[in-house]
Amino acid sequence: MKVAVLVKRVPDTASELRVADDGKSVVTAGLKFVMSPYDEHAVELAIQLKESHGADVVVLSAGPPDVREIIRSALAMGADSGILVDTGQAGELTCRGAARLLAAALKELGADIILAGKQAVDDDAAQVPERVAELLGIPHASVITRFELGGSAATIDREVEGGQYTLELPLPALFTTQKGINTPRYPTLPNIMKAKKKEIREIPAAQLGVAADDLLGQVVTESMTLPRQQRLCRVIEGDSPERVRELVRVLHAEEKVL
Repeated sequence: MKVAVLVKRVPDTASELRVADDGKSVVTAGLKFVMSPYDEHAVELAIQLKESHGADVVVLSAGPPDVREIIRSALAMGADSGILVDTGQAGELTCRGAARLLAAALKELGADIILAGKQAVDDDAAQVPERVAELLGIPHASVITRFELGGSAATIDREVEGGQYTLELPLPALFTTQKGINTPRYPTLPNIMKAKKKEIREIPAAQLGVAADDLLGQVVTESMTLPRQQRLCRVIEGDSPERVRELVRVLHAEEKVL
């Protein structure tokens, strides 16, 4: 059995972000990058399948050469090998572009189970894994909190508002993990040393047969601003009708939420 795990390199959530001078991007110089936290749960589930069913665990990511450090983190947790779809030093991949590159790499891999975090914590798009599954033509289930393997199918619990679905999907299939499904392990020193010797195969993006136009995004960023950091508190005086009118005016003219 082969299990593939999709991971993404994202800025550490504790980092202080700054908007670049162009007003449309984030300054990445000096930022610490980590594996997206939800992806850690996917890696942990894959390693558990390795321990219980003898699965071969391969970690995949797409991006510039620096992404190797995130793949290496997954190898230190216990994954067997990694694949980097190397995009060179190009800008941030769009969800569409990342999905097409990863799907092309996965076609050659022939994984029985594909795992990923439910979303990346930088853009919160929550769409790359589902796009990959659709491109591969395989079933998928998102935001799972339980996974049980049985023969050629997997039974999962999928979290929904107010409850959960229990589904059985035939393999091969793709699943995205939610917090609560497990507790990701910390890499031990021996595993960190072993990870340095494990293979990370690099595939140039140009070799996957994905047209350059297919990597382009369909969304244009017009501007980007940081959220307001300070909290504002205002007491509106007057009788009830006056207070309501003033509240509506503030929400419309000043806060611009109406």
